[in-house]
Amino acid sequence: MEKSPRLPHTFTIAFYNTENLFDIYNDRSKHDRDYLPNSERRWTKKRYQNKLDKIGLAISKIGLAETGNLPSIIGLAEVENGKVIRDLLETSYLKNTPYSFVHFNSKDERGMDVALIYNNTDFTVTHSEIYAIQFERPEGGDDFTRDILLVTGMLKGETISVLVNHWSSRREGTQLSEVKRLQASEKVSEIIKDIQTKQTDAKIIIMGDFNDDPHCKSITQLTENNNVFNPMNTLQSYNRGSLVHQRKWYLFDQIMFTLPFFESRENHLEFDSANIFDADFLKEYKGRYRGTPFRTYAGEKHKGGYSDHFPVYMMLKK
Repeated sequence: MEKSPRLPHTFTIAFYNTENLFDIYNDRSKHDRDYLPNSERRWTKKRYQNKLDKIGLAISKIGLAETGNLPSIIGLAEVENGKVIRDLLETSYLKNTPYSFVHFNSKDERGMDVALIYNNTDFTVTHSEIYAIQFERPEGGDDFTRDILLVTGMLKGETISVLVNHWSSRREGTQLSEVKRLQASEKVSEIIKDIQTKQTDAKIIIMGDFNDDPHCKSITQLTENNNVFNPMNTLQSYNRGSLVHQRKWYLFDQIMFTLPFFESRENHLEFDSANIFDADFLKEYKGRYRGTPFRTYAGEKHKGGYSDHFPVYMMLKK
């Protein structure tokens, strides 16, 4: 793939919920039976490869117009395991960029994890760990959702920390499930405070699919209690967001950061802009869902698209 020369000192940080990026093999430790060749969804090798190619293409275009190059760091949600990430990085759109990744298996019962891929010429990982989010089931016993992934490293010589999140869904109802997202929000606050006790001016990026909009309590308590800025606040409207549910737009996918990213100092990373990557090729192009994310499945029906979410991204300049 031909690349334009990178514009001076500008870097893309992105997040993408990939919509059930599962391989075609049965893992008895996970609920992945819907994503097998003999399942009702007929998740074949051909469909899997098409999905990988489409996600690879989408990632390769995020921020390309602004920087002339592929993203430096991309957080991912809904990946099954390390194999699917390796397969993704082998697609023609990504294989010529020196990407590495960080991934841990979580205890999420569906087997969906978060991960971080990064250009190792831009970013060097110095530390990574996961934080489990654990709940009590009403009938007793423990329930787990996706872990929070913390990756710290050097981005062009400057220390940054990235927290990748995928908070509990609204499947059981917005209000009933809110307590789980509030608990995840409190855990992120703890992690931020822990990082800041070691470095008061720490540059921390919080990204993910939060299953809440920027105005929701789980997000506002996170930003207000930790001096975190959310540039996504102004991006959502009645006809724009990162996903659609029942014909309504939501902006569950967000990237936030601590205030030191606003400091304008020579040779320091500084926030430039943020946006939803909703290019036309990622959208349904006809019919009643025209303009919404071109997804892989609608129920059991294979549509062969990218994801039911648009990626989001921010630009840093140095």
